[in-house]
Amino acid sequence: MAIFTGSAVAIITPMKTNLEVDYDAFAAIVEEQIAGGTDAIVVCGTTGEASTLSHEEHLNVIKYCVEKVAGRVPVIAGTGSNSTDTAVYLSREAEKVGVDGLLLVTPYYNKATQKGLYEHFKIIANSVKVPIILYNVPGRTGCNMAPDTIVSLCTDVENIVGVKEASGNISAVAKIMSKANGKVDLYSGNDDQIVPILSLGGKGVISVLANVAPRQTHEICQNYFDGNVAKAAQMQLDAIELNDALFCEVNPIPVKKAMNLLGKCTEAIRRPLSVMEDANVERLRSAMERYGILSHNNYSESSINARLEKEASEGSIR
Repeated sequence: MAIFTGSAVAIITPMKTNLEVDYDAFAAIVEEQIAGGTDAIVVCGTTGEASTLSHEEHLNVIKYCVEKVAGRVPVIAGTGSNSTDTAVYLSREAEKVGVDGLLLVTPYYNKATQKGLYEHFKIIANSVKVPIILYNVPGRTGCNMAPDTIVSLCTDVENIVGVKEASGNISAVAKIMSKANGKVDLYSGNDDQIVPILSLGGKGVISVLANVAPRQTHEICQNYFDGNVAKAAQMQLDAIELNDALFCEVNPIPVKKAMNLLGKCTEAIRRPLSVMEDANVERLRSAMERYGILSHNNYSESSINARLEKEASEGSIR
């Protein structure tokens, strides 16, 4: 049985202006996600800035998320690393705090051969009991996991159950599913390919878009599952401009700014990432307005930032 079907939000990690994790803002975002119909929460993934969290922060954010969600939807923790030993450590610790599953990205920078990838993921999986979703995103890692490797891992290792496919290569996805024999739970890692992935037997999406549009992202999937493919496809197409804007700079820069525009958190982001460039902010704002999630009536960047700064200085944001 799949860990989840539908839309899982690749949730941001909101931060205060001093770059500490803003747990109050995080709690509010979690509640809004669940109220908005999100089917699962993926915490401390790429969008959650896991790469610039210390191990202590990383695990604290996972623990806090599990506690706040309190079993209402599955929580899947990003615990991948380019070090097998580090990934084992993070995965074991995440399992201890009660996550429902793990998301393991392919090793970055040092890369690996396909044999090395197989052994890397098998070692991590054998160190825990919770189900695991592999994460193939060669554009970020410089390391592509071949369809045969994905299928072999899902077939040979009991608790490796699926893959978040973010290569953008639909032909590769089709090859995975042609060989899967029911062993691979497939999730789209790209918000502009949800419906194509579902049409190839996918279970859903792990989504950046869902941060700002949880209900709509859930409904893209649900309409497809309900047999209303035309409506799902139209909703997919309606979101293209916003999806493009959410990736006009390196993720999660734009989605953090989008959440700031919605008054959910500051736009603070850890180096080496930087806040969004002004021209792209205008592009993002316009796309959000046309999509219907932001209006001039509910938006004032200066007032939002002033409120957040005031709350932080008064200690109401801990």
